[in-house]
Amino acid sequence: MPFFVRTSKHLPAKVTEVLVEFKQPPQAVFSREMAQLSNHVRFRLWPEVSIGVGAHTKLPGEAMHGHPVELSVCSTLAEEMPAYERLIGDAMRGDATLFARQDGVEAAWRVVDPILDTGRDIHVYEPGTWGPEAADDLIGKVNSWHASDDETLHSK
Repeated sequence: MPFFVRTSKHLPAKVTEVLVEFKQPPQAVFSREMAQLSNHVRFRLWPEVSIGVGAHTKLPGEAMHGHPVELSVCSTLAEEMPAYERLIGDAMRGDATLFARQDGVEAAWRVVDPILDTGRDIHVYEPGTWGPEAADDLIGKVNSWHASDDETLHSK
């Protein structure tokens, strides 16, 4: 099963989520455009915690036209502080629980540094976009990336 991770500081949406797409059924019920979209389960971990189940439903009428819908459950704690606010507050109180220790950071660099020194090309892209075309080329053989924003889920 292919597993892809997309990460960057300059993507258009700031979310942390896992999207599990189901295989297409053997027979297409709706239009060809709808057949390109998979039913899915989405686990969003940030900025809010939510679980969504996406499927296709038939639009009213005789024709077999459908549209995607997502049922979601969200858990938000009103008293929760934004991440950087919490870190700064913890630093001011001397609470190092959420901070990395120096030996841990050095161990991480021992793993990452050889990867950075492979001499591979760096693919530059415009901030606020979904990344370089090379990312699309990578996943295009299997499926498509999904670009998430606060309102909807759509294929790129």
